[in-house]
Formats: sequence, structure tokens, C-alpha cells
Amino acid sequence: MKNANKPTRSNKNGKNRTISRVVILIISVTMVLMLLIFGVWVLGGGEDKASNESMETFSSDIESTSLPVKEESVEKESSSISSSNKVEKESDEVKNSEKDKEDKEDKEKIKTEKTDPSDDNVTSAVTGNWEPVETKQEGTHTTDYNDGSQDRIEIKQASATATGLSVADMIEWRVENNGDQKVVATISDTQQTKTYRVFLSWIDTKGWQPNKVEQLKVNDQQ
Repeated sequence: MKNANKPTRSNKNGKNRTISRVVILIISVTMVLMLLIFGVWVLGGGEDKASNESMETFSSDIESTSLPVKEESVEKESSSISSSNKVEKESDEVKNSEKDKEDKEDKEKIKTEKTDPSDDNVTSAVTGNWEPVETKQEGTHTTDYNDGSQDRIEIKQASATATGLSVADMIEWRVENNGDQKVVATISDTQQTKTYRVFLSWIDTKGWQPNKVEQLKVNDQQ
């Protein structure tokens, strides 16, 4: 009697085929997984590359578009500043031209005539139709000869008008009484190259008016 538990040839072959199928299945699954991983890696790398290329293109586009805008903005700002400076310069030129014109007209209005000198120290003497220098004083006028007084300030301005000297470039050597509401001022430029004697009269509500100017040979008040 044969042993029922002893494997037969057919049983062995069946078992071998089962093992082979399992091995093939494992190998197949492994290859599929590897292919999937490789595919994901390849596709992922391609997407990263495409993304990088896209970002580079976008960045390049930004640079190419924003740069001219910035330059254009700078050019506009520079042009605006230049235009503003040009307008200011033209405005200053107009003002200076108008001032020069007014000064010229004022000089043309003034007519001077030679007159007799008051003493031998005079090289030339003239009278003129100078206008009174506008005053800030009101009411009854009494001449104040003190330094820094409103009278002294306005006498200096009137003397500058009559002689052509600048108030800033002037030395007052003496201001003395020359009669009722009249004074005589001895002045020179700061370099003391020219010395003048100016005769002035007070005009009520208007101010000090130069009447006569003498140029001196030497400064007799020094």
C-alpha cells in the first residue's frame, strides 16, 4: 500500500509553478515601481526646469520693461527740474531787466545843472531835481541828529540817491544843521576815493530831498 502523504510529481510541479509566478509577480511589481519612480523623477525635473525657465523669462521681462520706465521717469524729473530752473532764470532776468530799466528811467528824469561852489575845496557843484526819499516819519518834524535815528537813516539814503554811492558802501563823516529843516552831510565811499558834500531839505510828509551836491578835493571832516 502506497503512502498517501508522499508528494507526487504533479504536486511538485504545481508548487514550483506557484513559486515562479510569485517571483515573476514580485519582479514585475518592482519594475513597475521603478518605472513609476523614474517617471516621476524625470517629469518632476522637467517641471522644475520649465518652472525655472519660466521664472527666468518672467524676471527678464520685468527687467526689460521696468528699466526703460525708470529711465523715462528720471529723464522726466530731470527735464522738469531743468524747465523749472529755466523759468526761474528767465524770471530773474526779466526782473533785473525791469529794474535796470526803472533805474535808467529814474536817472533820465533827473536833470542837473552846474552851480557855484561853496568854497575852494570844491572841484564841482551841481543842483538837481531829485525826489525826496520816502519817509516813515509822521507828524511835526524835528531833526534828530543822533546816530541810528530815523532822520540819519533817511539822510543817508537821500545822499546815496544824489551821489550814486551805495548805502552799504558809504561813510558818513558829518551831518550838521544848515538852517530851518535843512542839513548838510559830508560823505565818502568806503575806499575814500570820492568825498561829497550834500545839501538836503526836509519836505513835510515826503522826506529828505537833496538840493545840491559838491565833490570835494579833500575830506575836510576827516
